Amino acid sequence: MLYYLFKYLEQYVHIPAGGLFNYISFRTAMAVILSLIITTVYGGRLIRMLQNRQVGETVRDLGLAGESQKQGTPTMGGLIILGGILIPTILFAKLENIYVILMLVTTIWMGAIGFLDDYIKVFRKNKEGLAGRFKIIGQVGLGIIIACTMQYHPDILVRQKVAVSQTPIEAQSQLEEQVGVNGQSYYTENVKSTKTNLPFYKKNEFDYGNVLTIFGIPSGKFVFPLFLVVVVFIVTAVSNGANITDGVDGLATGTSAIIGITLAILAYVSGNTIFADYLNIMYIPNSGELVVFAGAFVGACVGFLWYNSYPAQVFMGDTGSLAIGGIIAAFAIMIRKELLIPVLCGVFLIELVSVIVQVSYFKYTKRKYGEGVRVFLMSPLHHHFQKKGYHESKIVTRFWIIGILLAIITIVTLKIR
Repeated sequence: MLYYLFKYLEQYVHIPAGGLFNYISFRTAMAVILSLIITTVYGGRLIRMLQNRQVGETVRDLGLAGESQKQGTPTMGGLIILGGILIPTILFAKLENIYVILMLVTTIWMGAIGFLDDYIKVFRKNKEGLAGRFKIIGQVGLGIIIACTMQYHPDILVRQKVAVSQTPIEAQSQLEEQVGVNGQSYYTENVKSTKTNLPFYKKNEFDYGNVLTIFGIPSGKFVFPLFLVVVVFIVTAVSNGANITDGVDGLATGTSAIIGITLAILAYVSGNTIFADYLNIMYIPNSGELVVFAGAFVGACVGFLWYNSYPAQVFMGDTGSLAIGGIIAAFAIMIRKELLIPVLCGVFLIELVSVIVQVSYFKYTKRKYGEGVRVFLMSPLHHHFQKKGYHESKIVTRFWIIGILLAIITIVTLKIR
């Protein structure tokens, strides 16, 4: 919004430093700063309001150390995160950018699902919250919106190198000449593509159409249904993974901030012709604007951590955790790094897998032997370590360290072929 305001005013009067709004780096920095201010300054006010309204967490007796101390801690603090993301993005991002629009839709969509779940738990006194099937329906719905937009919106393209000799004469006028980092020139064109980034693969590019050729289906046919399934699966898995990880103070928030910084770096290099050419990765026109959103996201997570670190003064609830997971999934899909999620979101993945393994093995052994056997002392995995006597702060810190290592590995994969 401010970008458009300064651009409009520049037509009539010179505004000192007004040109800074043309730079993504400046607007990203401002988004981070404003997000931190919103979450830290106004976050305290929201916490007091939640306390006054007795919007407290009902803690189940799981036999964990320090569990009783968390009884009554304000929840639905994810509203702080949502405000810290939405307001800076609306003020500093280019709102006509389709990637920004999709991220705003994702934030509001998943935030609304999480808010409804928290509302039922807190105000309707229903500990189960929103029925699981309705959460899944919401996640699937968002996945369909993202996949359809990625497939059919005319502004979502990738730039690829082409050989002039192999291009029809009538189409050569649409080619753009680029100069690479080695000084050599080449031609490119913006096209619709079913390619995505895949580490340890030739050119780091993987075409969804190639999956179908294994089954004798021609490349290009039925690619969208396959892509749709992948997108829906990723959105559902990551949002649920973030939701499950939100079990001890600061774990989900800090891990998400690390992931957000990594996604910001990936979006910046993918949306910058120079860096994309240097790293020899896919260039995605207009995706650089996502860095502004990522800045607001990281600022909101770090600012919320001010109150959510041990001992937590507020919990994000499903309002925050489902939104965070949906944002990470959607962001990765838009910059075509969704296949890096198992590495980048490794903490979410292991937490989710620990629950699946625990529940599946318990049911299997109970059905076969008449008595269920547990793999972990308790799931998700962070509760297993709590049962073993580790303090929350130590668990969180070590998970953060793992998250940082995974983030570094994710970035390094850009150059590993």
